[in-house]
Amino acid sequence: MAQQDRAIRTRRVILEAAASVFDDQGYDRATIAEVLERAGVTKGALYFHFASKEQLALAVLEEHVVDIAVEPQKIKLQEFVDAGQVLAFRLRSDPIQRGAARLAVEQGSNRLDRKRSMLSWTRFVEGLLTEAKERGEVLESIVVHETAELFVGAFAGLQMMSHALTNQADLCYRLTVFFEHTLPSVAVPAILAKLNLDPERGAKLDAALQGKVLAEAEAETGADASADADVALH
Repeated sequence: MAQQDRAIRTRRVILEAAASVFDDQGYDRATIAEVLERAGVTKGALYFHFASKEQLALAVLEEHVVDIAVEPQKIKLQEFVDAGQVLAFRLRSDPIQRGAARLAVEQGSNRLDRKRSMLSWTRFVEGLLTEAKERGEVLESIVVHETAELFVGAFAGLQMMSHALTNQADLCYRLTVFFEHTLPSVAVPAILAKLNLDPERGAKLDAALQGKVLAEAEAETGADASADADVALH
């Protein structure tokens, strides 16, 4: 189990290093050598997990959707808002999110299939909106798939503009403005009135999520230590 945990941690270290290189250099200019330097791992360790730069980039693009998991809410549309605000907040400094964002929208190279990222995010948003509509939170006239594509495309544009103007510092605010203008055409009025669109919500939710992850990791470490002690006693 300890060896497996180390492998998982090493993979994450490599992914974060690769994402930061992609964020700084873009896909074409990024090199395996720089990823190795930032990750502080051997070439063998990297190639054990990823066979090429393309595989690294695709893994970063896949990971950034997995990373966004918010707490369940009584109103499903609130989870949709929360996921957007957590992502907007993490784009300020999270290497996976920043690297994936650049990979997803970067123009020029045709050597990387960027459709996966957009399609993954569209499926994620579509799932939230579908459940919200089934709960009666979304207007009957809404075509969920089209609305999901609209939000994903608009968010990509918002983050590009925010990156150019403030290095993502105002993205949470820009997203709130976008929600304020678009959600009235999506949400049932009674639900709309209950949604919390606070641009500071992303930071608060992220802190709570990180605290939960840390507590779970500490609990797991304690359980492993206790199990090892039991083995030693017997």
